[in-house]
Amino acid sequence: MVSASDNIVIAVNGPMTGSYATFGHQMKLGAEKAVEDINAAGGVLGKQITLEIGDDACDPKQAVAIANQMASRGAVLIAGHFCSGSSIPASKVYEEEGIVQISPASTNPKLTDEGGPNVFRVCGRDDQQGAVAGTFLAQQFPDANVAILHDKTAYGKGLADETKAALNAAGKQEVLYEAITAGEKDYSAVVSKLKKENVGVVYLGGYHTEAGLIIRQMREQGMSTILAAGDALMTDEFWSITGDAGAGTLMTFSPDPRKNPVAEPVVAAFRAKGIEPEGYVLYTYGAVQAWQQAVERVGTTDTEAVIKALNEGTFDTVLGQISFDDKGDVEAPGYVFYVWENGTYRYFSE
Repeated sequence: MVSASDNIVIAVNGPMTGSYATFGHQMKLGAEKAVEDINAAGGVLGKQITLEIGDDACDPKQAVAIANQMASRGAVLIAGHFCSGSSIPASKVYEEEGIVQISPASTNPKLTDEGGPNVFRVCGRDDQQGAVAGTFLAQQFPDANVAILHDKTAYGKGLADETKAALNAAGKQEVLYEAITAGEKDYSAVVSKLKKENVGVVYLGGYHTEAGLIIRQMREQGMSTILAAGDALMTDEFWSITGDAGAGTLMTFSPDPRKNPVAEPVVAAFRAKGIEPEGYVLYTYGAVQAWQQAVERVGTTDTEAVIKALNEGTFDTVLGQISFDDKGDVEAPGYVFYVWENGTYRYFSE
């Protein structure tokens, strides 16, 4: 029998409870499946992986507490966090404790621009995502009044500001730029402002819960305004909030990893269990894969050696073949637009 001390401990940290628990669940599914598959193939360096699960509820203080907790449990990899507002403060703990952090989802540029050498991500950045969004809105809706909203979070405001910058650089000025408060149920006041300004497209830097409510309340006021947003709408829970009112909603995300031929066996295994590996499931799986391959190449879980391997190597993952630049950002295809309809999302160009 293998004792816990003979295992390698890693953790997945994210919002397992709270408003964004759907994304924490995606991350948990991805990490669990990656660990299951790696262990079934013999583990890492001949040892089995033990997976710890940390709940930060997308709260910065809780994220720091969870980071310290995982350090005390001997975790050598953190797959996390989801919210940039959690990843950034938690990254300071991981740097101090010598733990590799690979986020599958945190897109704020500050995470890697200001983070230590131990910080990586397999998702893109908001300055990349915002550039695509702002340019697209200017080109696709040249005659529409555009409004920009954000939820004051590191993710939401950062993404809204990058989108605004790209929109303005493309020669289009928004008619309204305003903050909302996440977690509220009534957005009728801001919706009334959008209606007064005759807004045809509203861009939201924020999450699926607020997006869904804003869409419903726009429809209740007789508005056909299109809502566009970022990768935080990448969950079926969005449609459960909006129903058919969500049809036509636009969002940016990286190319869908479920369509990668290399991901087919993993996708099939999930679907055989009745699980659709949407959103960040495969991104978390890929984060664990990249770490595992880096460890195998250097023959140790020593943080400095693994960091060097991650910086210098190329990794075959469910996300395709990936590598990292000197900041820890993934070098992979950029963002594309998706559109919601009939309870699912597809590429906008399809």
